[in-house]
Amino acid sequence: MTTVAELPAGFADKVLSAQSTFRSVMDAMARPGSVQRIGAVAGTPAAMMRGTTAIALTLFDHDTPIWLDRGMSRTSDVAKWLKFHTSAPVIADSSICSFALVADAQNLPALDRFAFGSNEYPDRSTTLILQVESLTHGQIFELQGPGIDGTATLKAAIQPKDLFERLAINAALFPRGVDVVLVHDDAIVAIPRTTRLAAKGG
Repeated sequence: MTTVAELPAGFADKVLSAQSTFRSVMDAMARPGSVQRIGAVAGTPAAMMRGTTAIALTLFDHDTPIWLDRGMSRTSDVAKWLKFHTSAPVIADSSICSFALVADAQNLPALDRFAFGSNEYPDRSTTLILQVESLTHGQIFELQGPGIDGTATLKAAIQPKDLFERLAINAALFPRGVDVVLVHDDAIVAIPRTTRLAAKGG
């Protein structure tokens, strides 16, 4: 069993690293489909990629309940690390989580298992953080929506393969819905609820 003393470290410089990561996440949200790099380096539990770790250290706190998929919760290390470094509560009920950390995206639960927010409080929804195989190689996705001039092209190896088809539910739910951040190593791509799949190929 991992003790607190054995947990991977957080940011070496908490303020500067959190500011840098926050800018990367905001740039990703403002330019859906674009690949952004997270420069901040932190120790990572075995199941978490560097980008996921940096996002957690930056955005999670005691008011953001977190849900972990089986890949993340296979050992207690991720939950311990999150509690120690962020104070975020790890919960079993995905329908009320602020963030969902997904290591095995191929087995992503149905989206209606997560929080869509309400018309009055659309921000009370779940942001899915999906770790993927690649954000530079794989299938080609053409995306459109706010923040995109015409269409944006994303080449990525993503599970589940029908992720964007599933996310089409956001159009019917708007302003409710789920936002997605794809992570591979230190690279991230944001898919806000306003982003739509224009075409898929490759």
